Amino acid sequence: MDENENRVLGEGKLFKLMIKFAVPCVLSLLVSALYNIVDQIFVGNSELSVLGNAATGVVFPIFIIAQAFAWWIGDGCAAYLNICQGQKNAQNAHKSIGTGIMFTVIASVVLMAIFYPLKTPILKTFGATVDSVAADGKFVPGSLDYAIEYFNIILGFFPVFMAMNMMNAVVRADGSPGWSMISMLSGAVTNIVLDAVFIMGFKWGMAGAAWATVIGQTVSFVISLVYFICKTKTFKMRLSSFKPDFKEFSTPVKLGLSSFITQLTIVIISLVCNIMLLKYGAMSVYGQNIPISLIAIESKVFTVVINIVVGIVLGCQPIIGFNIGAKKYDRVKKLYLYILASTVTIGVIFTILFEAAPNAVVAIFGNPDPKQVDPDRYWEFGKMLFRIFLMLVTFTCTIKMTSIFFQAAGCPVRAIISSLIRDIVCFIPLICALPVAMGIEGILWAAPIADGVAMIVAALLTVFFFRSLGREKSRQAESAVPEQKVAILPSQSGVIVTIAREHGSSGKQIGKLVAEKLGLPFYYKDVIALAAQESGLDKEFISDINDNAPSILKSLYLSTEVVSQAVIAQDKAINMIADKGGCVIVGRAADYVLRDREELVSVFVYAPEEYRISRIIEIYGDSPADAQRNIKKSDKARAAYYKNISNLKWGDVHNYDLAVDSSIGVEQTAALIADYVMHKTGAAVNR
Repeated sequence: MDENENRVLGEGKLFKLMIKFAVPCVLSLLVSALYNIVDQIFVGNSELSVLGNAATGVVFPIFIIAQAFAWWIGDGCAAYLNICQGQKNAQNAHKSIGTGIMFTVIASVVLMAIFYPLKTPILKTFGATVDSVAADGKFVPGSLDYAIEYFNIILGFFPVFMAMNMMNAVVRADGSPGWSMISMLSGAVTNIVLDAVFIMGFKWGMAGAAWATVIGQTVSFVISLVYFICKTKTFKMRLSSFKPDFKEFSTPVKLGLSSFITQLTIVIISLVCNIMLLKYGAMSVYGQNIPISLIAIESKVFTVVINIVVGIVLGCQPIIGFNIGAKKYDRVKKLYLYILASTVTIGVIFTILFEAAPNAVVAIFGNPDPKQVDPDRYWEFGKMLFRIFLMLVTFTCTIKMTSIFFQAAGCPVRAIISSLIRDIVCFIPLICALPVAMGIEGILWAAPIADGVAMIVAALLTVFFFRSLGREKSRQAESAVPEQKVAILPSQSGVIVTIAREHGSSGKQIGKLVAEKLGLPFYYKDVIALAAQESGLDKEFISDINDNAPSILKSLYLSTEVVSQAVIAQDKAINMIADKGGCVIVGRAADYVLRDREELVSVFVYAPEEYRISRIIEIYGDSPADAQRNIKKSDKARAAYYKNISNLKWGDVHNYDLAVDSSIGVEQTAALIADYVMHKTGAAVNR
């Protein structure tokens, strides 16, 4: 992101920015939702009717499992590509992307190997029913045969489906959201057309629905593949890209993990919900097939609603992240209110629809076949499901929006709490407990009760969050001093020395002496000031990345967009300094940022803990206990930061040209480093 784009994010009109960033994201997610909903509509309106809907519904969670792996790798590779772009080092990203494609294909084959032999028990677990005879002697058809027929074809195309999802995330990150949209839209349109032909025209039933889906997925895959072969902007795929490089790939794995966890949460909720509906449906007048069929419809409709909200807040992530990093908290609050207003509006519109005309929504997916289920009971349960289960859909949307907003703002703990409270802490226990007293209706009431509790928690977290921003803004105003423009010092081609150090090892003082001895410019806090100056982010925010990180979920915090923007700005500043010639840079993982430069000499300075404690007491006046505590905290933060951006162990002597114990003395250590640099590079030393 260049300086002009930063200025727009920090100064442009927020509502216009929101529209610009959110609309493409919303459209993309809605197109994605078409894949999930089209089959359901055509199947429900064919002779397959209720059992067909139930069959596609029980296969849906298995789709989500496959999508979880694809999005894990795709979103991780996309985030890593964005970081590489900011570092102007995107040419190496092809290694992680190629490894990601291979991993995705391997994962798809493993899933096929697991699901094919176990398909019957798995589909039964997710809600498929078998033919049976009721107590009155009436034959009750099941959905299992339909589900197997559909699943067999779908499963055979898992490699295509998963690779398509993984690759599309990378296409968007490469600066081509339009191409990604064309890919998804072409597949969705193909699916719609072929559903009409295969299901309504050829009467192929579940097989027709499956073939329409996989052909649509293949169209999307081919379009994405064409992009990878000849249209990429910031990286180039080659045969060597597909040679596994797990060192390069480990960072994308971490960056995409939250997407994987989110998808698996959906699977867990679907599984528990279907199990309870099967159990209590069999004990009710509705039977097993009606609840399973209608919950499948509800989940597809809800996907459309939630995708609109998610698209809005996901699209706004760069705006949120930049303004948090620039400490423009008034803009953050105003943007939050815009997003909240949009979310509430969408939630209210759909709530009115679900409460006023639930059966009109259900009717989109066809009328029930009297040979399969009792139509009166079908419409009765459909009305009850939409009116009760989605009663507080506005709250559901707001909770989801709040969770993603916190993630974009660099608050992963708040994000996870607000999300898990609703889905795991409240909904799953309630859906298991309430039916004991209320029967199948208790399952439906679990959702609004969970929404109500989670909404209170999300509201409290939001209030505390903005209060903390208010306090930070007050401190900002009190301590505000005019910013002085930082310039890169004149230099000439020569050695670049980077110094990483343990807290209390006097690395900063040693670095300054080394610079004097070698006659080179010295950089420490100047790196942060330059990064802030070039990016528009706040200097203090960049400086305090590690201090701001929570003690838990530190890696997740360091991978958030707001921190990624700060890391990119900092890395860009380090490269700008190095481009001007020889220098000494202390800290900021400069050794890793400049790792590909031949003129680099990387040094790690360490010392025994006793020595470091004494130095901290001497310099900062800390007590021995405070000094020891600060050493552990600072070293842990530096190690986490270094591990996050490099996947290397901070302080491992194998990662540096020289590791030196500074307890021999500051002057002596500086002289030793300068002598080493001189002998390694032939540089002159100023005695």
